[in-house]
Amino acid sequence: MLIKQDDKMFYCGDHNNPSAKITFYYHDNLIVVDHTYVSTELRGQKVGQKLVEQVVLLARKEGKLILPKCSFAKKELEKNNESLIYKG
Repeated sequence: MLIKQDDKMFYCGDHNNPSAKITFYYHDNLIVVDHTYVSTELRGQKVGQKLVEQVVLLARKEGKLILPKCSFAKKELEKNNESLIYKG
């Protein structure tokens, strides 16, 4: 599964109608994750986890923390990458 990136999301499939995506925006020194979507065809294949991992890699590369407003992203980050979660 090829994961692509633009300035506000990581996604799979067509940019205008992705089959999976995680959207984010920047606020100060944070990457705010506000939505994750995985189509029914891709569910059960750990695509959502792979999208969260892309945000983690981006945060590490840019030296930022992640503020997960999306419940799925928050759950995944708490399991694996708690040190990157903004707790302010």
